Amino acid sequence: MNSRSRHLQPGALSRWSIHLALYALALTMLLPFSWMISTSLKTRGEAINPSPTLLPSGWPWDWQWGNYAQAWETASLGRYYLNSLLVALVVTLLAGVHNALAGYALAKMRFAGRRAALTLMLLVMMLPAQVSFIFAYVICGWIGYVDNYQALIVPFLASAFGIFYMRQAISTVPDDLLDAGRLDGLRDFEIFLHLIVPSIRPALAALAIFTFIGSWNSFFWPLIVIDSNDLATLPLAVAALSSQYYTDSWPVQMAAATIITLPLIVVFLLFQRAFVEGVTLTGIKG
Repeated sequence: MNSRSRHLQPGALSRWSIHLALYALALTMLLPFSWMISTSLKTRGEAINPSPTLLPSGWPWDWQWGNYAQAWETASLGRYYLNSLLVALVVTLLAGVHNALAGYALAKMRFAGRRAALTLMLLVMMLPAQVSFIFAYVICGWIGYVDNYQALIVPFLASAFGIFYMRQAISTVPDDLLDAGRLDGLRDFEIFLHLIVPSIRPALAALAIFTFIGSWNSFFWPLIVIDSNDLATLPLAVAALSSQYYTDSWPVQMAAATIITLPLIVVFLLFQRAFVEGVTLTGIKG
């Protein structure tokens, strides 16, 4: 063994140790998800067995795929699915536009009260979102935004986190690029559309994932503002299943939970590279 190999060994061993630790951590995070899917394919007797097994019996042809159909039909998940998808897509699209425009103003424009607005936004981020729900509900009641789609969409068209996140991303765009655009005769909105947006696409994708997941998983706010089943979202339906309103079968409840989780996995897999780039981009400059 030469001296060069002896010097490389500690570094390689350290990297292997870190990788193994990360893989072990990832497995612990995947275990609850794996258990959810496994339970969704079991019979009711297997699910309540005092000595449970990870895999259902009868590989894989005798697995209880009918639990998914039963969950879909029993809780009328199709209607709730459409409600959640509509609300999540509209909120993601409009919130991205509003947050990016506000972030552009805070990052690249100079106006009175800019620093105070940024400070207030940071203070809002320190408070739990539930703190503002009573005030938001009162306002929604005044303007008639209760038990309708507006109640689920309008309060989330902008957020302190989204504005700050966009502000951080846009701050990394060189001012010289914007000055060059102004010399070419571009107006502020044209600069935003043609220079800013292409430069922060990874951050926009990351914000879109955050917004979509937040809207899709939202439970407390829809529980407050929605009274009719026709406008209920998926989290409310799964909560009703979990409270045994429709059924007391654990496999059916886990099948419903799997159904509600799948779109989040698909969205993350489609945009995971942009998500990582966006998170990295916003951490470059404060």
